[in-house]
Amino acid sequence: MESGDDVRCRPAGIGTDVTSNRSDIDWAAIREDFPILEQQVNGHPLVYFDNAASSQRPRQVIDAIARYYRTDHANVHRGVHELSNRATNAYEAARRRTAQFFNASSPEEIVFVRGATEAINLVAASWGRARLKPGDRILLTEMEHHSNLVPWQLLAQETQTEIVWWPITEYGEDLDWSELDRLLTPEVKLLACTHVSNTLGLINPVEKICRRARENGTITLIDGAQSAGHLPVDVQAIGCDFFAFSGHKMCGPTGIGGLYGRRQILEPMPPWHGGGEMIDEVNFTGATYKPPPYRFEAGTPNVAGAVGLHAAMDYLDAIGRENIFEHDRELTEYACGKIEEFGNLRLFGPRQGRGAVLSFLLNDVHAHDLVSYVDSRGVALRGGHHCTQPLMQKLGVTATARASFYFYNRREEIDILLDALQRARRLFGDRPA
Repeated sequence: MESGDDVRCRPAGIGTDVTSNRSDIDWAAIREDFPILEQQVNGHPLVYFDNAASSQRPRQVIDAIARYYRTDHANVHRGVHELSNRATNAYEAARRRTAQFFNASSPEEIVFVRGATEAINLVAASWGRARLKPGDRILLTEMEHHSNLVPWQLLAQETQTEIVWWPITEYGEDLDWSELDRLLTPEVKLLACTHVSNTLGLINPVEKICRRARENGTITLIDGAQSAGHLPVDVQAIGCDFFAFSGHKMCGPTGIGGLYGRRQILEPMPPWHGGGEMIDEVNFTGATYKPPPYRFEAGTPNVAGAVGLHAAMDYLDAIGRENIFEHDRELTEYACGKIEEFGNLRLFGPRQGRGAVLSFLLNDVHAHDLVSYVDSRGVALRGGHHCTQPLMQKLGVTATARASFYFYNRREEIDILLDALQRARRLFGDRPA
């Protein structure tokens, strides 16, 4: 199934052509594509505001995976029978679709992995071990998710390299750009940063960051877990060397994601897993390996996941990623406006131009208590450090509550959240922040 070939992946409320006018989109009809949202939780209609952790899947993606298992499943690349050919064609079609989705220069620049975490670990284990030496430096921002932090800590310990930190401003509204010239020295061999912060909602100007790094001769990795499927992503325009993403945060299944790697960087990288499929020839004394991306995909891959990811990308592009971004921006601005009227509520991150993520504290109510209470009203939030413990230390808190939105969410659900927060404030007492 190539892009646009199967109308079964088209959202409800979308015609045969991709719409360029957001006002023509029937967002209510699109929401009906998500069967999980039709239920009640604790006697209340479900309000799902935990999309930064994992989005929901439309029935079109669920059906695509079911069709694959019903009619086409076999192992890929190794057989000559019809089902193996079908499965191989579906898997490689998903790779071509992913390259198109992110505007990679070729499908060979796309490596399928379990998600962004595994993609980053792949780069650390393969590129990092081969390239870094004592005295080199890795530059990270203070807002990084643990997935874009712990792999580099492990690598730094192994290679005796140093991690340096690009600070954020006091309230988490931006990176401290006055520090970049001091930090980006010739010793910095890798700069890794998030595209959209999963805690602050800050959208980093990754094109600018990658340009500055390239001028310094520094390799760049962008963690796109919160941007893929939420806004247009063009890896060639960004100018990054690596881009990591997860399918389950962009309406695809869990257990599938990808690493974009610029061909000139991928080709000399050694394998990081050994096994079947990634080899060219094996004998009793050694082995030779296939070229990328197959060199990095040992063993039986998640074929059904790739099929579901393909369907999800078709679904998202039928709506239009710019339309999705603008819908979520308006929803987030509406939520920010309501929260600013709320009182005794501390909001983290920028006030404008942010992704669809709101982290906040209500008075001195612990985030876990707050999230547990609003769950009793049917509202799903996330409470905790959001896998950004160093960021929490910088902000002077231990945890926050987080609401995160996607295109199937509605303004009325923001109002339900605010009503639940009002009730929580009365329950826990109107204590000063």
